[in-house]
Amino acid sequence: MKVTVCIGSSCHIKGSRQVVEQLQSLIAEHDLKDKVELAGTFCMGKCQQGVCVTVDDVFYSVNPDAIKDFFDTAVLANL
Repeated sequence: MKVTVCIGSSCHIKGSRQVVEQLQSLIAEHDLKDKVELAGTFCMGKCQQGVCVTVDDVFYSVNPDAIKDFFDTAVLANL
């Protein structure tokens, strides 16, 4: 599974760094380093929609305050 987080300027302002850090922590906590690849990219073209994240090319708008829920539903549920 590949999880890609936008680190462009708009998403950065909206908290992409916190999203990346929390995802790194959750991936390690669940021992998924061999199953989940975490990557960064620049603008996904949906700057109005918050921190842009794709999970195997499925788009999500993620709030840094809701990372645990996102991780449970978009990552863990699809492994």
